[in-house]
This record gives sequence, structure tokens and C-alpha cells, in this order.
Amino acid sequence: MPVSQMVLIILAGVGAGAINSLVGSGTLITFPTLVTLGFPPLTATISNSIGLVAGGVSGTWAYRRELRGQWDQLRWQIPGSVAGAILGAYLLLHLPESVFNRVVPVLLVIALTLVVVGPRVQAIAQRRAEQAGRSREHLSRARMTVLTIGTFAVAVYGGYFSAAQGILLIGVMGVLLPESMQRMNAAKVLLTTLVNVVAALAYILTAFDRISWVAVGLIAVGSMVGGYLGGHYGRRLSPNTLRAAILVVGLIGLYRLLAV
Repeated sequence: MPVSQMVLIILAGVGAGAINSLVGSGTLITFPTLVTLGFPPLTATISNSIGLVAGGVSGTWAYRRELRGQWDQLRWQIPGSVAGAILGAYLLLHLPESVFNRVVPVLLVIALTLVVVGPRVQAIAQRRAEQAGRSREHLSRARMTVLTIGTFAVAVYGGYFSAAQGILLIGVMGVLLPESMQRMNAAKVLLTTLVNVVAALAYILTAFDRISWVAVGLIAVGSMVGGYLGGHYGRRLSPNTLRAAILVVGLIGLYRLLAV
């Protein structure tokens, strides 16, 4: 692999790690980058999911203070995320690759659409948190059940194609949880990282020959740096700037997919 391409993948990893910590959808930076460089879509999504684990871990560590006091719902959301990721990874590995190649452009369009509507979803979630006074009200059993099912459904999507799963998860939690945006974002980073960890283990055990370890290593290095920087300093950046970058790279990747 030329050095210029290696540098490009590392930079994409930095951007994806930072974006995942802030708004989600970092996959829309790294996945199209790999596809544009000539990686097959299935290899790109598998290698990308494994590489982004490092960024999720560093981002979760950066948000550790916001995670305190959220165990009441996380003890249900975590199993939902793990189970959903297993099912999503199973679908990715057992459905024919031709199905993935046909479906992934549609999923990419959906994910890019979610990036566009993401600010509205987050604004609604923020208003709900403010109306609740950011208080820790007791969640009813029915609401906890819906939250767990919603988390599971998002994790299935994330295990199959991870782009924009963070925005979906913020939408689910924003409707059901009386939490501040930063605390929900911290939970989002943790749960989406778990999805990537489970999916990565499944890929390593069952699809080792489809993994580009060079791409994994480059994305891991970049995303670890980006996840830490995003969690600590990224709130100073304009979310609109980040979303614009996601849209540009995502559209390039979509063009590359459709042109194949």
C-alpha cells in the first residue's frame, strides 16, 4: 500500500474517532475512504468495524464522568446491544456477499440522511432533557422494555452496517430518557463501542480471511487518537462542520459503490 494511502486511512481514522465521540457516524468517513481506495465493500466494513474499536475505547474513557449514575438503564441496554450485535454480525457473515453489495448503498443513503436529520433528533432529545430538568426519574418497566428493544434493534443494524447507529441510538434514548445530551452521548459511545467489539470478535473468528489487517491497524491508530481528542476537545468544534465532512466523504463513497 502506498504511503499516501496509509496516511489517508490514518487521517480518516482520526476523523472517525472524533466524530463518533461527538455526533456518531464516523463510519461514514472510514468506510467510504476504504471503498474509494479499492477495498471490496465487505472487507471494508469488517476491517472498519475492527479498527474503530480502539477509538470507541478511548472515547468511552474520555466520557467516563458522564457515565456515572447511568447503570439503572445501562444494565439492560448493554445485554441488548450485545445480543443485537451478534445477530447483525451473523447476518453480515451468512447472507451472500452479493446481498451486502446491493444493500450497502441503500444503507449508506439512509445513514447519510440520518446525518442530515441528526441535529433535529438531538434538538428534540435536548428539549426533553431540559423539560425533565435533567432529573433522574424512575423509569417504568414498560419504558425500560421499550428502551431495551430499541437498543437491540439499533445494535442489529450496527452489527450489520455500523454507519449512523449512534444517531439512531441518540434518537431512541432521547425519546425515553430524562438525561442531558452529554450523558446520553456518553452512553451512546459506550454502547456503540460494545457493538463494534462483539462484531469484531465475530469477524475475527469466522471471517479472518476477509480482514485487511493493514487497514485495521491504521484505522485503530487514527481512531484512538481521534476518540480521545473528540471526547476532550471536540465540543469546541462546529457540529455542522463535522456533518459537512461526513456528507462529502459519504457521497464520494456512494458514487464509488454505484460506479463499480
